[in-house]
Amino acid sequence: MSAFPPQKQFLLLGFFAVGSYEMTRLELPIGLLFSTTGSYGRVAHTQLNGAQLACDEINADPDAAVTFRPVHIDPASDLHNYAPAVQSMFDQGIRHVCGCYTSSSRKEVIPLFEKHDALLWYPTHYEGFESSTNVIYTGAAPNHHMSPLIDFLCARFGRRAYCIGSNYIWGWESNRVMREGLQKRRGEVLAERYLPVGETDLTAIIEEILETEPDFVFNALIGDSSYAFFRAFRETCKARGIEQTKRFPIASCNLSEPELRAIGPVGSDGQISSSVYFSSLAGACNTRFVEAYGKAFPEGPVVSAEAEAAYIAIHMLAKSIADAKTSEVSAVLKAAAGQVFDAPQGRVTIDPETYHASLTPRIGLSRTDFEFDILLEAPEPVAADPYLVSSATAFEPAQRRKHVRVVS
Repeated sequence: MSAFPPQKQFLLLGFFAVGSYEMTRLELPIGLLFSTTGSYGRVAHTQLNGAQLACDEINADPDAAVTFRPVHIDPASDLHNYAPAVQSMFDQGIRHVCGCYTSSSRKEVIPLFEKHDALLWYPTHYEGFESSTNVIYTGAAPNHHMSPLIDFLCARFGRRAYCIGSNYIWGWESNRVMREGLQKRRGEVLAERYLPVGETDLTAIIEEILETEPDFVFNALIGDSSYAFFRAFRETCKARGIEQTKRFPIASCNLSEPELRAIGPVGSDGQISSSVYFSSLAGACNTRFVEAYGKAFPEGPVVSAEAEAAYIAIHMLAKSIADAKTSEVSAVLKAAAGQVFDAPQGRVTIDPETYHASLTPRIGLSRTDFEFDILLEAPEPVAADPYLVSSATAFEPAQRRKHVRVVS
């Protein structure tokens, strides 16, 4: 890990043209705050990879306004390590950080970013109901994954849910959004259960699911807890002659390709995921991204929605610095408002009011090869609605949208 003292926050590297004059190219240390070890280290490692890939692309571009020097710290999936890691970055003069996988870690460090007037680029799907002038959100908001998923599940399977989640804010708030969404659709949550992050004893919960007989299971577990649940539930259903994917479909907003591999061959197929990105997306931009990621990180973990969100964040940061002509936080924040990037998932825009990204909602179904078939996708990017103010959903006609596209 490199150290950059505060008085040397950036160095000068040659020149690039801006209008009729030339401006120095900045060499800037940035923080990458991702757990590559611990209970959710697998998926957070893909975020580190996505961010590093973007840094490499920007640094290799002779026309870029900045050269990034990434400084990575691994909090090891331990909440207590995040604030000290951020403070260490600030002590090195870093004021732009891309990181955090869990909502609890994000909320743990936001006060530090506000105190030190720094900027957190948060590249993870989350539960919403938050805004901060020191955070730019490039991951999915609740109207990108929760609302479309509720519509899909009610239309396809029914309105009776069993909700399970990890015992922290992501699980609590995701299940609350699910519960309120079902109530609006005259549905109900039969039970709501929580496990500590990393807990893998699912026996009692699985028995309760079988006894309550919901139409579907909503899974807001993360990391090892989630992987163990998929395996154990599939094995239990098989032992009792139940076809799990048909009788008890499991739906998640945080299930990605590297996690399918972590689940393994038992229980990873036939599962429903609501996301804005899948590596199986058609299109030249995504093909280039997946190939470049695979070449850069042949040992994995494979690409995920969170990797793409981190990749977007770093490119958006570089574009904002170029437009601001400085790395000063307030100027970069102003330049980020309305910033546009043609990402692997499609066009992404930062909303100047909420500083959340507009993204394209999709529903996927996992396959035996640890990839996803895309069942539904919105026809265009959808503006983030972090407080779920609007009743319009991505897969329903609205004044500003076309009709939903059924992919398969």
